[in-house]
Amino acid sequence: MRAFFIFSTGLIKAASMWINGIPQTELSARDRAVQFGDGCFTTAAVINGHVVMLDAHLQRLKEGCARLMMDAPDLVQLATEMHNAAAGHTQAVLKVIVTPGAGGRGYSRAGCHSPTRILSLSPWPQHYATLQQQGAVLHTSPIRLARNPLLAGVKHLNRLEQVLIRQHLDQTGGDEALVLDTGGTVVECCAANLFWRKGSNVFTPQLEQAGVDGIMRRYLMAQMAANGQTCQLIDGSRDDVLNADEVVICNALMPVLPVRQIDDVSFTARSLYQQLRASCPTMEVS
Repeated sequence: MRAFFIFSTGLIKAASMWINGIPQTELSARDRAVQFGDGCFTTAAVINGHVVMLDAHLQRLKEGCARLMMDAPDLVQLATEMHNAAAGHTQAVLKVIVTPGAGGRGYSRAGCHSPTRILSLSPWPQHYATLQQQGAVLHTSPIRLARNPLLAGVKHLNRLEQVLIRQHLDQTGGDEALVLDTGGTVVECCAANLFWRKGSNVFTPQLEQAGVDGIMRRYLMAQMAANGQTCQLIDGSRDDVLNADEVVICNALMPVLPVRQIDDVSFTARSLYQQLRASCPTMEVS
């Protein structure tokens, strides 16, 4: 399946937000997201009025709620709200946050009777078009992710590590960060997953101790498996990545980008990038 990546110049003028289906921007200070960062989220591409990979995003939220031992929202209702938010937009970013709601005393969720659904629509990131052509520059972040297998893989609301990683990255001029955990294992980027190729072998971090199991990562791994190609999940080191022939990063918006440099190491190969790009969901703007 061939994919197309055409980036429009039209931007929505301002972000739109809905809380529990109502257009508004005010959230109770008692909501668990405010009090404890309690909840999970997903970020989806909107193309030609449709949410790309909608089912995968809904599944991610369902799994996230289960991992956090919180009630999931009505997914049929949420899907309808996502459809409505996307309608009429040629290209945009849709973020969906689910929290246990408002209430509870201390850490207890007792008194939280229904999940809070927060949807926000934002302009499309135009810089990905340039990076697809030029390649991304990564800098190894000095901020390490804590190992926590209980939450590894979940895109939960506790993202202070990523905030600090981004804060440092903004001072370097890089496009993304190469992020390790406290044991020195490569995990991900600040807002993307990564693959690397050495010869004909393809690798990606296994994310058992830290990181986010992104839906584009899952999708690309499934596509490789369907084509009879093995992607090895490993606890790789920074040297493993720097010694690779090629590095590719991905998320639901990019959806894949070639890496041309990590710190002082350059990469020129594009074969894995071309392969993964061709297998991505269509991102064509009509």
